[in-house]
Amino acid sequence: MASLSSCFALPGKFKTLSLNPSSSSSSSSSHGRVAFNSLGFSATISADAFAGGRLSVMSVGGGGGRCPPRFCVVCEAAPAKRADSAAKRARQAEKRRVYNKARKSEIRTRMKKVLEELDGLRKKPDAQAEEILQIEKLIAEAYSVIDKAVKVGTLHRNTGARRKSRLARRKKAVEIHHGWYTPAQAATA
Repeated sequence: MASLSSCFALPGKFKTLSLNPSSSSSSSSSHGRVAFNSLGFSATISADAFAGGRLSVMSVGGGGGRCPPRFCVVCEAAPAKRADSAAKRARQAEKRRVYNKARKSEIRTRMKKVLEELDGLRKKPDAQAEEILQIEKLIAEAYSVIDKAVKVGTLHRNTGARRKSRLARRKKAVEIHHGWYTPAQAATA
């Protein structure tokens, strides 16, 4: 059975909408059509609500021959104008998105600088312990940026803590690698 699916553009003002009723039910079942009754819209429905809308008719079910096909009629109304409060929320969300994007980008940049400096120091065979002081300043700046992002809500506090921990662990690994730091032995009972 052929599925019936078509869209009709609705006029701006209407009172009744007819869906081409067929003349006889015997001929309609053989051609895959079903007689439709006219759809009536009450006077309380605004014609402007359907000014940019669509009407679609789809067949649903009715495959095996035992059940007659059913049809679903969908009327889509044109989207309404956004409320003032929703428009304000959209403006605020966009402003926050841009602000948060810049802050997150700064965090990534600071972390990348610290990690690159630590990698360079780790690969350097004749590194001195004083060279870590310069990297500690970069780490302090990165910590500050991360803490500010957590404070204003750009980052979750666990995410901020994880990123700070990552920097500290990498620094400690470099110090251990060069022998500037020896981890304390855990006391065994």
